[in-house]
Amino acid sequence: MALSILLVFCFLANISLGSVYIPLNEVFNSLLGNSTEQETWQHIIQNYRLPKALTAILVGSGLGISGLLMQTLFRNPLAGPFVLGISSGASLGVALVILGSSFFGGVFAVFLISKWSIVIAASLGSFLVLLAVLMVSLRVRDTMAILIIGLMFASITSAIVSVLSYFGSAQQLQQYIFWGFGSLGNLSWDELLIFFIIYCLGLIISLVSVKSLNTMLLGENYAKSLGLNIKRSRFAIIMATSLLAGTITAFAGPIAFIGLAIPHLTRQVFNTSNHKILLPAVFLFGAIVMLICDSIAQVPNSDYTLPINAITSLVGAPVVIWLLVRKRKMVF
Repeated sequence: MALSILLVFCFLANISLGSVYIPLNEVFNSLLGNSTEQETWQHIIQNYRLPKALTAILVGSGLGISGLLMQTLFRNPLAGPFVLGISSGASLGVALVILGSSFFGGVFAVFLISKWSIVIAASLGSFLVLLAVLMVSLRVRDTMAILIIGLMFASITSAIVSVLSYFGSAQQLQQYIFWGFGSLGNLSWDELLIFFIIYCLGLIISLVSVKSLNTMLLGENYAKSLGLNIKRSRFAIIMATSLLAGTITAFAGPIAFIGLAIPHLTRQVFNTSNHKILLPAVFLFGAIVMLICDSIAQVPNSDYTLPINAITSLVGAPVVIWLLVRKRKMVF
């Protein structure tokens, strides 16, 4: 309950802060459909800050949940949402669109005209990597082998991106690098609706998999003796992670730190390995941390906006180090 109240407060504060300060009571009026003191405030809130704050909640909670799923599946505290190469696949798709015109002689130039080009390219890239990982997961028995194969897929896609970067122009490289910084404020209401629908699918699969996740903590052999279908459960967990992490990367870019660190922060606070508690707690923690990082990235009362990727790492990494040093015992 305390986390829920804190989430509401961070949500309102995030909408209030920015290059133009808007009082909290005016934010309330706008959200309730009432008129604000200045018409520009209403426009800023409804068309810019509200979609951005909702995007921050979806991104933070989605990455936190997918990170928790991967850490439980592989029983590895260093596993994150992008460990299967989903982010690398999305990066490859975006690189083909942005950098491909130099390498392929304009084949992708027509595709660049579309407003949805980056989103579609990132989605296709992550989907193709997902398809390859799912095919491997059905054939390979060892879960750790899937982790290694996922890392190999990431290496292959990174190599192709490096080749494309070598032939790209300075302007194209800058555009690609800016996409890699991540952004929460570029989504319209239509894009946010599509994002939310796919996010909900991944969240539903995650909730259905809670019992399987708790059983997997005991080890695969013991889980099989309890009657758990390992292949089916593994398939569902990978699918949920891919839907969440792949969609987030497609719409907001590759966001660092959140997926890896939020599950650890949650375990430090709640001191449990029960996913019935961890899953909603990670949802709230991820959303809160992302809103705080976005509020800092906006640089209140300034025209500057810092890269969200840099803020998530600079703010979050020292906190995690401090917590782990302070409390050595980890429930995993």
